[in-house]
Amino acid sequence: MTRRSVLVTLLLLAACAVPPACAQNAPHYEIEEAFPNLTFSRPTDLQSARDGSGRLFVVEQDGVIRVFKNDPAEKASTVFLDLRSRVNTAGNEMGMLGLAFHPEFKTRAEFFVDYTATKLAKRITRVSRFSAPAKQSGGIASSEETVIEIDQPYSNHNGGQVAFGPDGMLYVALGDGGAGGDPQGNAQDTRSLLGKLLRIDVSKKPYAIPADNPYAPGSSHARGEIFAYGLRNPWRFSFDRANGELWCGDVGQNTYEEIDIIEKGKNYGWDCREGMHPYQPSSERSKRCDDASNLIDPVWEYGRSEGISVTGGYVYRGKALPDLVGWYVYADYGSGNIWALRMENGKAVNRLLTHADILISTFGVDEHDELYICAHNPGGDPTRIYKLVAK
Repeated sequence: MTRRSVLVTLLLLAACAVPPACAQNAPHYEIEEAFPNLTFSRPTDLQSARDGSGRLFVVEQDGVIRVFKNDPAEKASTVFLDLRSRVNTAGNEMGMLGLAFHPEFKTRAEFFVDYTATKLAKRITRVSRFSAPAKQSGGIASSEETVIEIDQPYSNHNGGQVAFGPDGMLYVALGDGGAGGDPQGNAQDTRSLLGKLLRIDVSKKPYAIPADNPYAPGSSHARGEIFAYGLRNPWRFSFDRANGELWCGDVGQNTYEEIDIIEKGKNYGWDCREGMHPYQPSSERSKRCDDASNLIDPVWEYGRSEGISVTGGYVYRGKALPDLVGWYVYADYGSGNIWALRMENGKAVNRLLTHADILISTFGVDEHDELYICAHNPGGDPTRIYKLVAK
């Protein structure tokens, strides 16, 4: 997400520095403001409750969730939830980072939030459950019930997305704990929850470990919550609503950004690999990586000629952009490049859609699966929500 900020405003990129990125010729899309009258402060997530209300919800990093009607002429948003007194934003990558509505929100009125907080002078990632009864205008801050807390040794690489899968389980993305080079070796350590994608059952309180997770509850060598591991900083994952595939953008260290299709129990390589390439050795890392086996390559990677920090997106399943149906749309935070990727006969095909002069922080979809783009301003000024349109 928001690392190497000094480079962000200086990086001007060639659109097709690597031949595969030009597989579909020149870009033929551009972005435009989706809601010209609305502005937001450092948005980190955009979600729909899929309750038939036609509302969109934007998560702001400082701890506020705003809601508005999905109408380009909408004049104002309102506060759905305000957790600013609980959210720790001391680090550039800390704050309120994720929102997930219960799949049965229309009748169950529960939603889940991921944010960084302080507990006993320690930084933590907290995932909490909230209620939003129909008679209330928004979520009830006092209804918070902690689902899970994870200590964060550093201020960066918090991951932060939460999302329900087609199986009804809640998935939670966690970075490797921060600093650089995963100094604590968390991503490859299955006794740690850092550098992982978790899968938990929130139908029980605070949560239960699904019986079909890769590791049994109570194992001495692995945490039962783990669904997949070997991730550095998974910044946005999503499920393809057509087939349930789980796509993830994982932010690289110094050289490569990657896109993964995540499968149960698989090891995605960090900190033994960055993208498809061995990561620089150290004595501790060499031992860890000598023991690592069956590392899964990303389906796509790109280098520093094209961007510096991947922002994962969605497989497009809307109707407004028929040429993109079935393509995974993602971007780079630093360069503003927006691409579309899909697998054809087991090989990745990547196409550049456009270059946008915005810092793309996240994507979101509405209840009709139409795609939206959120961005940050370098100076922290309010920004708007955007959408892709065909030229």
